[in-house]
This record gives sequence, structure tokens and C-alpha cells, in this order.
Amino acid sequence: MNAVGSLPRVAIVSDSPLQRRRLFDAVGKFGLESPFCGDPERVLGLAALPDVQLWLVTLEDEADHPALFDALLENTDAPILFGMDPAPTPGSTDAFRWERRLIDKLEKQLGPLEQTDSQGTLEALARPQERPEPQSRPAWIPADRTGQVAEEVWILGASLGGPAAVKTFLDHLPSDLPVGFIYAQHIDGNFTDVLTRVLGRHASYTLRRAEAGYRVRNGDVVLLPVENEWHLDARGCLQEKATPWPGPYGPSIDQVLLNVSDHYRARCHAILFSGMGNDGAIAAPLLRAYGSRIWVQSSDSCGNSSMPDSVAATGCTSFVGDPAQLARKLTQTIEEDCLLRGRQSSDSA
Repeated sequence: MNAVGSLPRVAIVSDSPLQRRRLFDAVGKFGLESPFCGDPERVLGLAALPDVQLWLVTLEDEADHPALFDALLENTDAPILFGMDPAPTPGSTDAFRWERRLIDKLEKQLGPLEQTDSQGTLEALARPQERPEPQSRPAWIPADRTGQVAEEVWILGASLGGPAAVKTFLDHLPSDLPVGFIYAQHIDGNFTDVLTRVLGRHASYTLRRAEAGYRVRNGDVVLLPVENEWHLDARGCLQEKATPWPGPYGPSIDQVLLNVSDHYRARCHAILFSGMGNDGAIAAPLLRAYGSRIWVQSSDSCGNSSMPDSVAATGCTSFVGDPAQLARKLTQTIEEDCLLRGRQSSDSA
């Protein structure tokens, strides 16, 4: 994965306006600039081809455009990628899988595309800065449950811009909420120590690395490693697999959602923060079917909104807000759940 910086430029050529639009949107999710997006005839009419690192060509019938390939081969040294299958309807699981295949093909030509926070941006989070006033725990939420095994777990999924968003989210939570967090952050593996150190200074919630055999407890923010896949066993204990996370980036947020919800079911929820790509969008419908809550960070508050926007496009989200609003919504939701359980207990007594 790349630290924040410029990414390659890709030219898009298709004889279908719909496919051009969908290709343009897909490559834009990874911050790629497309200085040219047009049909074959427009390419042939150019006085000079644009300076790009890749030509992405998808045609209904390549045999209909022999002059296009002659023009490209004669006038550019950039590789030509063609043969992508048509893009499905946006927002569908098939569409997100299609985007993953496209990104995989692009990375084989251009190298890793996803940008992640640099060491500098992470270190900046540790500098003295004004913090919000501590939030008081609502009266309906029971106290003294910190350290108990969490009955409810929220997955925090993020990529580029995620550490700052997650820090703001945690800063706005009251202490002693009866909930545990599992944090899946796309990050360069070399910066994991920095992330742990920076967010580990939080006064109310303890950032800790995943450990085999550990059960998530209230007050925990368990950071999943980038390298190998982790899951929960039948007892709800974290366990490491001997194989890498599936997909191009670790931890795979989709796989984290699937693995944790396999144990917690409706007691597993998710918040998707700032990030590139569409990680989380494939698993979101399954969690929604369990009855889980799925929330996303608002586009205007993200460093990059592609990932939460993709999850929102599934139609599975029930709340959208900036990190502070997400924290307030979580506190309100836990309070309402505790109030409801208290009333149910009184009615059954």
C-alpha cells in the first residue's frame, strides 16, 4: 500500500457511454485521475495522446476497432489493459466484486494503488490538541462493566483518513460504555506500532493488539494485524490463521465483518470510516440480514469517502454522521437498549 501521494493516471476508452461512466467511477474510488475518457473515434481524432501510465480499453467487439489499437501501439509506451467484462448495476454485490477484479488487474500493471496514512500523519495525532469535554455516561447505562467480556461488539473499519476519524470518535464517547470494539485499519504494517502508540494514549478506551485466545472486553479497542487473517472460535476467543487476509489489503474489512458476525450475529455491528475502495460493501448485506446496525461516516467529513460511500450504496446503512455524531448516536443507542431491557425485566418480574 502507498502512503499519501500522487497515483498513476489512467485513460479510459469504451464504445459504451454507460461502461465509460462506470469505469471512470470505479478507478476514481482509488484516487486515480482519468485525463481522458472517451470512445475510440475520439482517440483517433486526438493530435497527441495524453500522458498516462495505462490505457484501459473495453469494447463490445474489439474487431470493430482495428485502427484504435494501431494508434495506441504506435503512439504510446504505456501498457494497454483490455478485456474487462461489463460493469454490473452500481450498488450490487456483483458490482463490488467487479470493482475488486478491476483493481486487481490495474495493480498488476501499476503496483499497489490504495493510499494509507503516512507515519507523519499518524504522529500528528499525538501532538497536543484541544479535546472535547468528557461526555457523561447516561444514567440508564449500567456502570462498572468495563473489563467484562463484551456482549456486544462494534467493528470499526477504516483506511485513508481513518486514524484521525476513529480518534475523534473515541474522544467523543463517554467512558464505561458496555461495548467492545474491533478495529480493522488498512495501514502499512511498518506503522502499526505508531498507530498503537498514538491511539493507545486514549484515557477511556484501551487500544490493544489482538492476542490469540483473548475475548474482547468492554472498553477494549482491539487492533487486528495487517498480515494474517483472524477469526473468533466457538468460545468467542480471537484466533490467528496461518494464511493472509483474502483480497488485496489487510485486514480485509469484509472478512472481519464476516468472521466476527459468524460468532456474534445480531450483536455484531459496524461503523465504516474514511477510506479508499469499497471494502465492507460485500459483507454489509449479510450483517444487515442478521439484524446488525451498519453506520458510515459522512462524505463531507472524510479524508476519502469512497469506502463509506460504497457501503452506503448497498442500502444497508441506518445512520450517517461525522465522527462526533457517530459517537453520540452510539451512546444514545446503547442507552435506549439498556432502557428497553430494563423495562422488559420489570414487566417480567
